[in-house]
This record gives sequence, C-alpha cells and structure tokens, in this order.
Amino acid sequence: MITVIELIRTYREHLTVGRIVINDVEICQSIELPWHHNLPNQSCIPEGTYNLEWRLSERFGMHLHVLQVPKRRYILIHPANDAQRELRGCIAPVMQVQGHLGKHSRMATNLLVSNVKRIGIHSCQLNISSL
Repeated sequence: MITVIELIRTYREHLTVGRIVINDVEICQSIELPWHHNLPNQSCIPEGTYNLEWRLSERFGMHLHVLQVPKRRYILIHPANDAQRELRGCIAPVMQVQGHLGKHSRMATNLLVSNVKRIGIHSCQLNISSL
C-alpha cells in the first residue's frame, strides 16, 4: 500500500508556502520559490505526483530526493529557512512561516524524515497540489 505525502500549496508573489500532510495529519509546513513556469533554479516544481528516495549529504544530513521532475534535476526536500537565499527549486520543510521566512527547518525536516522512515520510503509518494 502506498502512503501519499500531500504538499498542499498556496502561491504568493515572492514565496510558495505549503502544508505537508500524511494520513490527514499536518506534519509541518513548507517554503519554496514562487512559481516561475518551472524555470530551473528560479521556480518551484510543477504540481503532480512524484516518487522519493533517500539522500544523505554532509550539508543537509538525511533528506529526501524528489524523482523524475520534468526538466529538472536534484530537487530535494532539505532544511532551509530563506527560500530566496537557500533554495534553487527545492522544498524546505519548516515548522512555521513568518513573513518571507520559515522557522525551525531542520526540526521540521527531521520530523518529516522520521515519518517517512516509519512508513518506508518505497511505500511513499509525494503529491503536490494547490488550494
């Protein structure tokens, strides 16, 4: 059985904010770059359903890699509190959005990662939609 991780977005002029929900429970919020027609390094990715895999790096620790994004590579779900300065199309889990910034991103990323570990990465898909 596949568990769908829902990322439900609201598009703003300078920031895309979202809610990350698993089994009808909000795990955390998210920040991304605004929608700029999927331009690499300038835009959030298109809405749709994506498979995930684990990725480990010295910079971000354990995080998620979003697979098969059209016309994009290395779209990650990783810690970042400032979308404009720290993201190039990736998704940053945050505990709270305040103005143009996220708060406590590493805590939110760890919470998401622990939930995905519990479910099993091969049993998860990410579905991105908007209100």
